[in-house]
Order: sequence, then C-alpha cells, then structure tokens
Amino acid sequence: MIRNKKAFVQGALLNVSFFVVLAVMFSPLFGGENAFHASDRLFNTISKGSTYYIPGLQEKAKEWEGKEVNLEISLTPDRLADNAVKVLMTAGVMVGREEQALKIRGDFGKILSAALADSDAMYHNRGEEVSSRYGIPEKEALFAWWSAFMQMDKALKEQKEFKAAKFLQEVVAKGVEVGYNYYGIAPESAKSKAGILTFALVFYVIYTLWFGYAILLLFDGFGLEMKKGAKKEV
Repeated sequence: MIRNKKAFVQGALLNVSFFVVLAVMFSPLFGGENAFHASDRLFNTISKGSTYYIPGLQEKAKEWEGKEVNLEISLTPDRLADNAVKVLMTAGVMVGREEQALKIRGDFGKILSAALADSDAMYHNRGEEVSSRYGIPEKEALFAWWSAFMQMDKALKEQKEFKAAKFLQEVVAKGVEVGYNYYGIAPESAKSKAGILTFALVFYVIYTLWFGYAILLLFDGFGLEMKKGAKKEV
C-alpha cells in the first residue's frame, strides 16, 4: 500500500499535528473562549469603528420631516407586535391595531429619527437608555424597529414611494442593524491590535498550507499522483 515511506510519515505527522492544533483551537483557552470566538470578537472590535454612519443618517432623516406616511403592516408573534406599537407610539406615531395588523400614520422623518436615536445609543453601548424609554429589553426594542421597518419597506413600495423606501433600507442597513449587531462591543483601532492581527493572518496562511501539504505528502506516500491525460484525436 505504501510506495514512499518517507513521504507517508511526513504526511501522517503533518496530519496529526494539524488536528492537534485544531483541537487546541476549539478549547476555551483564549480568555474563556475558543480561538474562533476570540478571533471573531477581535475582528468585530476592529470593524466597529469603520461602520459608524448614524450621524449622517440623522441629518438626512431631518429632510424627511413633514412627510406623512399612512401604512398598514403585519407583525407576528404578538410580543413583537406589542413592542412595535410601543416604539412607534413613543415616536409620536398614531398606531391602530387589529391583532397582528398595525395601521401606522405619522411623520416619516420623526419615525426614522427615533429609530436612529435608539441605534446610536445601542452603538455606544448605552442600552439602558433604550430599555428605560420603552420598558422592554433594549435588543427587543431595536428588533421591533427592524421588523417594523422591513414591513414598512414593502408597504412603501406598494404605494410606489420608492425614494422613501430606499432611504428606509439605508437606515436599516447602516443604522438599526449596526446598532444591534455591535451592541456590547468596545471599538478598537487596527493600529492598536497590529501585532495580533498580523499573527492571525500569517497563521491562517500557514495553517491552510499545512493541511494542503499534509494531504499531498500522504497521497504521495500511497503512490497516488496526477498525470496529464493522453490527447485523443476525434
């Protein structure tokens, strides 16, 4: 079975050591986390500083003040619909409800500004401001904004309010989702983490080649190789 003993032994050692390192990476040895969670947290802290578009969105939202919207959306389950009513009514929106159906009437610009104010507080890890405003957990409040906006986007498009829908999508993507996803994360600059970043990227390249050569040498040990096929005339 083994044609090249030296290559086989090298490949076997590389494979064993690869999976030993992989087992270590899955262990909670990195501040109580495994290597994958720790690296994910590292890159999140670095990326957070480059995703702060909320102030610019708040300025654009003022341009929509005075624009009244009259929309009907549907939200399930009941808890989500309840939360949506709370956040919308606190923003000065008139909300009529029939089970999961919500009839919304209010100033589009003020609705967006209220959601962005919550998103900004969450981005800066001031979740208590949001939870005290509505009497519900802060992440539930922001999820209620997100859910309501996704349905409002559909309703606006049905009314052919495409410009308003486009800006609403921007508020969701660069405001609400950013505030929700980065909540609880402390921002760091790439410069302050240059050493660990360099190590992570170099290790990723080496570890990928490590497994590639392990398989290559193992197959070489078995005498398996690729050869160019003979050209056949048709």
